[in-house]
Amino acid sequence: MSTSDTYDYRAELDAAVEAWDAKGWPRPGVILVSGSGLAVDLGEPVHGPVPLADLLPFPIHAIEGHPHTVEILAPLPDRPVLYYRGRLHSYQGYSAHEVAFPIRLGRLLGARVLILTNATGGLNPALRPGDLLAIRDQINLSGLNPLRGDLPASWGPRFPDMGDAYDPTLRERAEETGRDLGIHIGEGTYLGVSGPCYETPAEVRAYHQLGGDMTGMSTVLEVIAARHMGLRCLGLSLVSNAAAGLTDGPVDHHEVLAAGKAAAAKLARLLEALLEDSGLEG
Repeated sequence: MSTSDTYDYRAELDAAVEAWDAKGWPRPGVILVSGSGLAVDLGEPVHGPVPLADLLPFPIHAIEGHPHTVEILAPLPDRPVLYYRGRLHSYQGYSAHEVAFPIRLGRLLGARVLILTNATGGLNPALRPGDLLAIRDQINLSGLNPLRGDLPASWGPRFPDMGDAYDPTLRERAEETGRDLGIHIGEGTYLGVSGPCYETPAEVRAYHQLGGDMTGMSTVLEVIAARHMGLRCLGLSLVSNAAAGLTDGPVDHHEVLAAGKAAAAKLARLLEALLEDSGLEG
């Protein structure tokens, strides 16, 4: 892994695009990234699964709940989906550019839409474990940013606008799809932190006062890199637990994974319907 958060991996990304094309795999229209315990099965892949390590120029560190495999799905004949089952996190020792590498690769391959799922702790006392929310906005408290450094102008503007980090039209489509399936989808602001420790009760109170409804250790860096390169983003958060101070017991990673397993069926139904939506890419 790099020692500098400003190293942007442009040469390695170009090489990864060439390696992709050498495989003969179709270029994707949509990228899908699964969160902790949320790597749901979405039908038989047309290519893969292969290890995520096959696409990356740096080592992969295993973490429970993230298979770190890659599949190509074809819910529609003319729109392949690049499905990352699991993601990278900064708390694993990755730089912001390394966390964003899979997203940038998908965009350089031609994808136009990014769908991310994550497991979160509820900051808003009104939220309950098992709630599913479309992310309306985000707060980046990770202390990192994948736009540091001298990036290629072809990737995007030096100072990208983040006013619509999460595409309103995609969010509306997700909520309408949920209603059609009998799945309630709320909305909330995601507050991203670096981790890997869970928040203290005082931090939970402060984060909620800042406007966060749910918190997690992923997503914000991926979305910044995605919006910089022009991807439209949809984020879906599963509230896996109440954050510290809002519940009697301690927060535990196995609780997060168990919540993901319990919600897997409804999440799979929602994602399958979204990926089969011919108007998803706008």
